[in-house]
Amino acid sequence: MSAKDRLIVGLDVPNVAEAEQIVKKLGDTVDYYKIGYQLAFAGGLEFARDLARDGKKIFLDMKLLDIDNTIASGVENIVKMGMTMLTLHAYPKAMRAAVEAAKGSSLCLLGVTVLTSMDEQDLIEAGYEYDPHTLVLRRAEQARRAGMGGIVCSAEEATSVRKVVGPDLAVVTPGIRPAGADKGDQKRVMTPAEGIRAGASHLVIARPIVKAADPLEAARSILAEMQAAI
Repeated sequence: MSAKDRLIVGLDVPNVAEAEQIVKKLGDTVDYYKIGYQLAFAGGLEFARDLARDGKKIFLDMKLLDIDNTIASGVENIVKMGMTMLTLHAYPKAMRAAVEAAKGSSLCLLGVTVLTSMDEQDLIEAGYEYDPHTLVLRRAEQARRAGMGGIVCSAEEATSVRKVVGPDLAVVTPGIRPAGADKGDQKRVMTPAEGIRAGASHLVIARPIVKAADPLEAARSILAEMQAAI
């Protein structure tokens, strides 16, 4: 895959009007967009359908977790929306239900291992007995066994996760920041080149592009860095 195939721009903006402007500015330079909670609950789901109809690939970042029947029903409808990727928390029962519901479609299901905003102290506070790295690898193995299409993890864990899931599954890494960029609320970050070299198949980058003074130039710079690393 080229860098263009591997860059997912996160439309982490408060409304569809702003998202439309970003997509317009980026034009043909970017083919892949992530839509998460913020935009989804402001008309973003219909916008996601529109982008998919226009030929864009959509990573729907919903991080689903519920009882099996609810997961299955949600996944079946998301398949009908024409989405390319969908996240759910990497709990074995939820993943198995989602895989069964998506069977026969092209939807790539991604298991979220440990949020990149969480560190060891956060996991302890939440009642987990594992450190972030151990929990990521445990969930990656469970996702592989469940038949998921890939994993979401920090770029720091991408190399280890790649060894667990093999060469074919997607390894999608948020928390990517160009050198010198503000980390924001991310605690485990890497540069785009580091993420590619670590074994990530796709990089999710939001603020460094959508909040840039010139989003198109920012995207082109990141794509050039990624392509050099490839």
